[in-house]
Formats: sequence, structure tokens, C-alpha cells
Amino acid sequence: MRLKLSVIIVNYNVRYFLELCLKSVQAALTDISAEIIVVDNLSPDDSCAMVTSQFPEVQLIANTDNVGFAKANNQGVAIAKGEYVCILNPDTVVAEDTFTKILAFADNHPKAGAIGCRMIDGTGRFLPECKRNLPTPKVAFQKIFGNGDRYYARHIKAHQSGEVAILVGAFMLIRRAIYQEVGGFDEQYFMYGEDIDLSHTITMAGYQNYYFGATTIIHFKGESTARDATYRKRFYGAMQIFYAKHLQRNWIESSLVRLGLWYATLSRKRKPNTQTIAVLAYIVHTTAKTTYERLAAVLKAPLKMNNQTTEIQRGQQHILDANSHGYGYCIDLISKNVAQEATYKIIPKKSTFALGSDHSDGRGSIIHF
Repeated sequence: MRLKLSVIIVNYNVRYFLELCLKSVQAALTDISAEIIVVDNLSPDDSCAMVTSQFPEVQLIANTDNVGFAKANNQGVAIAKGEYVCILNPDTVVAEDTFTKILAFADNHPKAGAIGCRMIDGTGRFLPECKRNLPTPKVAFQKIFGNGDRYYARHIKAHQSGEVAILVGAFMLIRRAIYQEVGGFDEQYFMYGEDIDLSHTITMAGYQNYYFGATTIIHFKGESTARDATYRKRFYGAMQIFYAKHLQRNWIESSLVRLGLWYATLSRKRKPNTQTIAVLAYIVHTTAKTTYERLAAVLKAPLKMNNQTTEIQRGQQHILDANSHGYGYCIDLISKNVAQEATYKIIPKKSTFALGSDHSDGRGSIIHF
């Protein structure tokens, strides 16, 4: 039988986020002919052992070196058999209808190249980088110095859909034939920038990239994007590759771009948002009494079942049981209550841990029970 979709997940050292991601992907593929391919870049944790034992149906490529994001995705696509491939980060959670909706959109847009979707972080904040404009030198310099108005594709609202120039590599749905036609990710990039390059290469080949706002996924983001000196060096180094490859026009502009990126690498030291909200009460969204009791045994704060409260408030941590409510419920609740400044953790199906992240700039946290 011909496969409709191949989901490619490149993993490095995020074992529990990968487990959560895989279980949400499996729930979203129930009625789709699909395969899942995990490419692990020599994780020092037990990611590979977890995939082998818990997900025997998943195809695992266990690299003996960290080959980077671009090359690892190309490895996955090389063995994929789906009509479409979805490039997906391991620190994401998809809803049960995410792939059904976005595949229907793709089928109805035969000239679509890559398609992205609406993304939120672990507290529900919308991530504007999921729809961007082409980062020309002028746009990029404005972004470097704090003005991202033209960097992000603000002409399309978060819940709307429309054509955009650049998508983010945390979620990109692409026809496999188009991916192969344009050569996939450029392996000059180790990490960062390769999604910008592929998005632009696809449009230069005559296709249209789309942002699809009718489905939302969680991208915890801090797990794969630590905003430190190494990040700045890799990101702005990747942007220099992009400009030299696609946008360089003369030596004067090239010199200015190199100077600006060098300055950004050295001086852009945005203080990460690592402020945490003190947990005053835990609200457990579950229908399983045993889950509630096991959490009550390990947590040292007031604990309530979700049917005992209807209002989400600051200082509450909501523990969302996907076994009882599904992943779409979790995503929807987090997305709709961002203004309340509560925090959230998700219990994957058939798991005994709850996982989440309180901000986009740091590592997440886990509760074992």
C-alpha cells in the first residue's frame, strides 16, 4: 500500500520530549497510511533504547556521530516512502487532527511547496517565527537591532492561512518529490538557517510556501534552542551562508552583512526569559483516580481534580492527562488560557511522567509518579 505520509524526527538528547512527541504523532496517524522515522544524532541519554523498546514499529537511524540537523533529516527522507514528508522536532506535541487537516490543505494546493502550522510554546504563547518573510539584509539588520516587524509575516493572522516566504523547521510538510527535486536541506548548515534556506530554495523552484493556521501544535523550543553564545555563533554563521548563497549582490553589501553578523554574534546577549511562576496549586485534568492518587503521593502542594475548578489562575500548574482527554484537548486548553499565566505539564498516553516547559528559553521539567 502506498504511504501518504512519512514523519521524520531528528533527535538529540531529549528522551522524554521524544516519547511525548512520538505518542502524540501516533495518535494523529490513526487513520492515515504513514510511517515514523527517528534519526538520532548520538544522544548521550537513552533515547535510542527508549525508541527500540517502546516504539518497535518506528524506523530508527542511530548515527554514530552528531551529523547535524540538515544531514540527519536528509538521511530520514532518503528511506522515506510517503507521498509527503513532515519534518518535525522532537520537542513538539501535535493534535489528533493535525495531519488530517494539513494533508487535506496540501492536497487542495497542488503548487504548495512547504506548509507550516500555528505553533505555541509550553505556556500557550504564539511563536511568530512559524511564519516569516525573506530575511533580506535590511530586514535582518532591523531584526538584529530589535525591530522584527518586517521579519515576521504579520500580514497573516495567527489563525489564518496564506502564502509566506519562510517557515520554521520544527514543522514542515513537503511533498517528497519536491524535497528530492530541490535537493533537501543544504548540508552546509549544521544547525539553524537550514529551514530558511530550504524555504527559499522551494520558492525559487516555482512553488508556494504556506502557513496553515487551522491547526496548532506545541513547540517547547527551549529544548532545542538554548539562547547562548553557541546558539548565536551557529545561527549568525548560518545566516552568513544563506546570504552568500542567495542574496549577495556586491562586495560592499557582502562586507556590511559580514560585519553586521559578526557584531550580532558578539553583542546580542538578550537575557533569556527564565522566570518561573511559583506553583501554589496543582490541578489534575484526568478521569483516572489512580493517576490522581499517584500524583498526590509525590507532589507537596494542594491538589485538585479538574472537575473541582473551572477558572484557570496564575500560580496554578495544570497537569493534563492525554489518556483521559487527548493531545488536542491539552493544546487547546493551553492556547486559550495564555493570559492567565498558569503553567502546564502533559502526561503522555501510557506513561508515568508529566512533562512541560514554563518558558521558551530554557529546559523543561518533569514529574515522575
